[in-house]
This record gives sequence, structure tokens and C-alpha cells, in this order.
Amino acid sequence: MSTFAGTGSLVRLAARRDRVLIPVSVLALVAFAAGSAQATIDLYPTLSSALDIIRPVLSNPASVALYGPMSSLTLDSFAVFKTVLLGGVFVCLLAYIVVRRHTRTEEESGRLELLGAGAIERRSPLTAAILLGTATVVATAALTGASLAAVGLDARGSFAFAVCWLVMGLVWVGITAVAAQLTETTRGTAATSLGALGAAFLLRALGDTAGDDNPARLLSWLSPLGWGQKVSPYGDNRLWPFWLGLAAYVALVALAYQLQERRDLGAGLLPSRPGSARGSMRSVGALTTRLTRGTLLGWGVSAVAIGSVVGSIAGNLESLGNDHTTLDLMRKLAGATAGQVQLVDVFFTTELHIIAIAVAAMGISIVTRLRTEETSLRAEVLLTTTSRSGWAVSHLVVALASTAAVMALVGLVAGMADGKRSGDVGTSVGRLVPAALATVPAIWVCVAVALLLVGLAPRLTGLAWAVLITFLLLSELVPVLGLPDWMTNLSPFGHVPSMPAQEGRLLPLVLLVAVAAAVAAVGLGGLRRRDILA
Repeated sequence: MSTFAGTGSLVRLAARRDRVLIPVSVLALVAFAAGSAQATIDLYPTLSSALDIIRPVLSNPASVALYGPMSSLTLDSFAVFKTVLLGGVFVCLLAYIVVRRHTRTEEESGRLELLGAGAIERRSPLTAAILLGTATVVATAALTGASLAAVGLDARGSFAFAVCWLVMGLVWVGITAVAAQLTETTRGTAATSLGALGAAFLLRALGDTAGDDNPARLLSWLSPLGWGQKVSPYGDNRLWPFWLGLAAYVALVALAYQLQERRDLGAGLLPSRPGSARGSMRSVGALTTRLTRGTLLGWGVSAVAIGSVVGSIAGNLESLGNDHTTLDLMRKLAGATAGQVQLVDVFFTTELHIIAIAVAAMGISIVTRLRTEETSLRAEVLLTTTSRSGWAVSHLVVALASTAAVMALVGLVAGMADGKRSGDVGTSVGRLVPAALATVPAIWVCVAVALLLVGLAPRLTGLAWAVLITFLLLSELVPVLGLPDWMTNLSPFGHVPSMPAQEGRLLPLVLLVAVAAAVAAVGLGGLRRRDILA
């Protein structure tokens, strides 16, 4: 049998299974980069018109830590300032999802053992996952570079931008392939790969915010995200960091193959930690909380970091006064109407809406664990001691409560950071916490949609992510591109009051909660009636 027998068939099978997830995610990332660049160019047609906001943003360590430094003092570089790094992180996440899904997840569910009974060589599943992940990253980078050139940005810089994302994504294909060999569970692979991503982001942030004379600036070179930034798109347009990323990718893939040869199917090289000798979890709710505590802790830390950055950056916008052009675009993004609206308030509204969409991803991931437990055949065991409703409701309650808590924490930290600048912490917190909580009903609608898919169409559970990406595009790009308002209203986030830019309204929030409750009830009913995998 050939060393990689069956790889082609496995690649086709994996591509078919991801025929919705990958295209939607790739197009969303392309639209994110191109739409953001186009909006910036429309807002600031010349460099001189943008300098008033560029200088204070670049002088703020918080913004540099979050977005990285600008490649050069040019309009093209400013147009992609927020998407170079954050978009690269999203590419890494997409690479992680694809590779993990077709390696450790398949192995943990037992499907890989079934495939191994056919004419499939041992290395073929890992090879298929790596090939699909690599193709996804390459397609995302290439299409994004072409789209940036199409909206009028420099062609060489657009090519360098594609290389920047390519470097980051390829490295995470390799890191996730290695993580899948080290741990014996999907959660372990997630903790290893995403933990490495968090560490890389932190190292890059520390290096980028260190002074030129500070040795800590070298920390950026320890981060694959920093390697991507060294490409300097629309600046120096360096291409040599690609070879650094490619070398790391090849080394990691080779390591993954070596590690695979040293373990048994279904096992990981790192020993699993035994549980407590005493049973401390007396309910299915306690078990759900235990299984999601890593996710909750990670999002809690992220909420503190994001809230502090958003609150710190807001003060720099005061230098713009009430520039009407800037206000018009940001008002569209925030969904605010014309009137006496402060730029800082519109900024908070816009950022909170974007953060809310990200937090909705956390809620969806918690609810879709129901399907993961089912396909891994653990659900049947759990349901011997509890009802289907109790099992599903425990995940739903944790998802609803945790998303509300994270948004409240974001509002609290952002309010404290903004209040420290203005000298009135109480007022800032009193404005931003309610504004953050106003987005929660829309998040709950997204969570309810995920439960609906789990209950009625379990094979289509992955569409919950496509729905969330669609909501993101409808909420953020439709206003900028001047498309009809009814398209924005298709997203639950289009009905969230524009707080603190405007007064809050209770009725839309009540209606969103009612919609979420109705959709969740239908999902629970479907789960009670359908068959569970056994």
C-alpha cells in the first residue's frame, strides 16, 4: 500500500463536509479586509485628512498592542491597519478549526477508526487535514490580496498583505497538527493550539509596545504573528518572512508525522490527568460548567483586555472634535441617527456591537457541545441519569449567563478605563455597562439559533457559524456600503439600541428576548423528539 493511500478520497470527503463552513468563512474574511479598507478610503480620501486620527492612535500603546504598528505613514497602510493583525488571527482560527475538525475530533468520535478499516494508510487522515487546512489558508490569503488591489490599494502592498496572512495561517496549520498528536481530546487540542495563539499574541504585543532601546522589542520575533507583521504590507513589502513561516510550517508538519508514529490511535502523547477520587459534581449543570470552565476563563481574561483597550483608545478620538465626515460613517456603523452625537459615544456603540458578535461565538460554541457529545457517543451515557431537556437546558443556561457576564465585564472595564481618563469613573461605568448589556438579547438569539439546529437539524449544526458570520456582514458592511436598511434588520444586532450614542429603547430588547425564547423552545422540543446517536 502506498504511504499516503486514500489521501485524495479523504480530502474530497473533508471538503464535502466543510462545503459551507470553509467558503463562508473565507468570503467573510475577504469581505472583512476589503470592506474595512474601502470604508477607510471613503472616509479619508487623502493622507492629510487622516493624519489627525493616525497620530494619536499610533501614540497609544493600547492600540498598538491590539492592532500592531502601522507599516508606513501612508493611506493604504492606514486602510488595513485594523485588519492586518486581527484578520491574521482569524485566519489562524480558521486553520485551527479545519485541521482539528479532521484530526482529533474525528479520532475522538471513533470515525477515524472506522475509516482505517478501509484502504487508508495511517498517515492519510493527518495528511488530508493538513492539505485542506493549507488550501483554505492559501485561498483566503490570495482572494484577500486580490480584493484589496481591486478596491484601489497598491498591488505590491496587496500581495504583501496576502503573504502576511499566509505566514500566520500556515504556522497554525502546523501547530494544530502537532497539538492533535499531543492530546487525546478535542478540548485538549483546542487548549494547546489556542493557548499557543494567545501566547503568540501576547509576545507580539509586548514586543510592539516596547521602546526602540528596550530589549523586550525582540519578543515579537518569538511570535509567528510578529513574523507576519514583519512583511510590512504597504510599507517595505518584505517577502523574506514568508520563508521563515514556511520553514516553521514544514518543521511542524514533519514533527506531527513523527509524533503520530509514537502513539496509538485514540491516544495522545501527553498523559491524561485522572479525575478526582471523590465525586463533586452532583448535577448535569455542574458537569456542563466544569467542561466549559476553560472557555469561560479565556473569555473572561479577553473581556478585561478588550475593555481596557477600548476604554483607553476612546480618549484619543477627542482630538478629532466632531468631524462631520467621520461622524457620518461611524454613525452608520453604530446605527445611530443624525443629531447631536459625540464621536466617542458613536465609537463605543460601534465597538460594543462588534465585541457582542464575537461573544456570540462563545455562546454558540457552548451550545454546539451538545452535538459534539452526541457524535462522540457520550450523550447516551449521560442521558441514563438525566433527561434530554435537563441536559440541553444546562448548556443553554451556561451559554446565556456567560455571554451576559462577559459583556457586563467588557462594559465595566471599558467604563473604568474611560472614567480614569475623564476623571468620572461612576458616570462612564453607568453609561457603558447598560450599553454593553443592551447587546445581550441579540447574542441570545444567535445562541438560540444554534440550539435550534442541534434540535431539528443536527447534521447542519455547523451552519450556526455561517449564520453568525452572515449577521456580522449584515451589521457591519451593509451600512458602510449604503445598502438598503432592511438588510441590516435581518440581523438581530440591527435591532440593538445604539447606546450610548442614543437613548436606549426597551421594546426591541424585549422582542429579541421573546424571539430567542421561542427559537430555543422549538430547538428543545426537537431535541426531545428526535433520535440520539447511540
